[in-house]
Amino acid sequence: MPCDRSSGLLLHISSLPSYGGIGDLGPAAYAFADFLAAAKQRLWQVLPLSPTGYGNSPYAALSAFAGNPLLISLELLADRGWIDPDRLADLPGRTGNVDFEAVTARKLPLLEEAARNFLRNLSPEERARFEGFCRINATWLDAWAQYLVLRRKFNYAAWNQWPDPLKHRDPQALAQLREEHAEDLAVAQAIQFAFDEQWSALREYCAARDIRFIGDAAIFVNYDSADVWTHPEIFELDASLAPIRVAGVPPDYFSATGQRWGNPLYKWEVLQQTGFAWWIDRIRRARFLYDLIRLDHFRGFEAYWAIPAADETAVNGKWVKAPGAALFDRLRHELGELPFIAEDLGMITPAVDALREQFRLPGMKVLQFGFSARGAHIHLPHHFVTNTVAYTGTHDNDTTRGWWEHGASKTEKAAVAAYLEIENDKVVWPLIRAAASSVAATCLYPVQDILELSSEARMNVPSRPSGNWSWRCPENVLTPQLAAKLAALTQVTDRDKAACEELQA
Repeated sequence: MPCDRSSGLLLHISSLPSYGGIGDLGPAAYAFADFLAAAKQRLWQVLPLSPTGYGNSPYAALSAFAGNPLLISLELLADRGWIDPDRLADLPGRTGNVDFEAVTARKLPLLEEAARNFLRNLSPEERARFEGFCRINATWLDAWAQYLVLRRKFNYAAWNQWPDPLKHRDPQALAQLREEHAEDLAVAQAIQFAFDEQWSALREYCAARDIRFIGDAAIFVNYDSADVWTHPEIFELDASLAPIRVAGVPPDYFSATGQRWGNPLYKWEVLQQTGFAWWIDRIRRARFLYDLIRLDHFRGFEAYWAIPAADETAVNGKWVKAPGAALFDRLRHELGELPFIAEDLGMITPAVDALREQFRLPGMKVLQFGFSARGAHIHLPHHFVTNTVAYTGTHDNDTTRGWWEHGASKTEKAAVAAYLEIENDKVVWPLIRAAASSVAATCLYPVQDILELSSEARMNVPSRPSGNWSWRCPENVLTPQLAAKLAALTQVTDRDKAACEELQA
């Protein structure tokens, strides 16, 4: 019987201390993989790798298929001769949070320069690989390149503000685009090729060290995205291609008006008539990128909150059933066993639990949530089942130390003290140990937690319009001593592969 107990760390690629002002797929990524191996961690969770849109959020992506160019390592491109290393001399350094505006202004022109150099100097072997990449990914790559070129041409206006022939994807207008902007389209494709080459190399390096990637797939996509522009027929849009209804969540304890996310809703009946072809393509792409896929807002596959697009709040929305079971059946038929983790946080109904259990998908538990009230105790280890992914916190939470110092109430602190043995307000590692020693098959800890960092290291504050996603891990803090500490805990809780397999022998 294979070992099914494991643990890992949550750290988005942009949070690595890479040269260039933002984390990337270069040397810092390989150093982090080495730390994971030394710490006996077998999972690396990242956020969506997609190119970001409004607010720099990886969950507000310009494409559900493309890779974020900002995550490409210019250092590795220079090593391969795509660009002169001297051209990188003035890039930002490895320390400090991400300044997305500055990084975009400095890095994107260099990436395009490197891509043009690559296209001008293709060797026969490189040409074959590049053309193979374009052929394999043609279902999304061509449209992504067109969207990107047009977005720049029209000063980054949303696609629904483009001239009507391009807005409606008139074949003659697109043919003219391909003729007039052939080089720019090829550059966009070459940049995606560079992303895939670097990501594949990192995955191979990690796999050799028994490290698997967990990636995130948001259920909905941005209205201003290549996906909606390319496939308006599968979204709830009117004759002018404006959204009819949009996604969100209803009013609750935290918000009297709910949350209006604004993503266009799917025409599930149209998707079902096509055999869920777009979703099959999307998950096939996700399986290329990741070993395991966390389905964000899983409850939306059972029923989703549909809000009239004209409304400014979520108050007048209503629940609408989704064909989640039919979708997952089709995905399993086409792609094999489903490598999904269900993000089943929030107000979850028995029907949502039944859908998750029907397909034997692990759900999530977050220890920070477990101490607030009796109803929240489902997030404490004594309620865990094996088919669970346990977190101390997620990218949407404050760090555990930050929560303890700034967010936890007196009642919650008393509950923590009753449940765990803590000394001198040191709560982070007791919570990590509680997760590790539970029956949950999988445990994941944000890097901020193993470093015991406070709120200054928080990745995201939901509903805050700016200032998110910018945290970067400082250099030289993931030490051999910290790796040894985490490795010892991993071994004694049988989450190390060798220890676990010995236990099951």
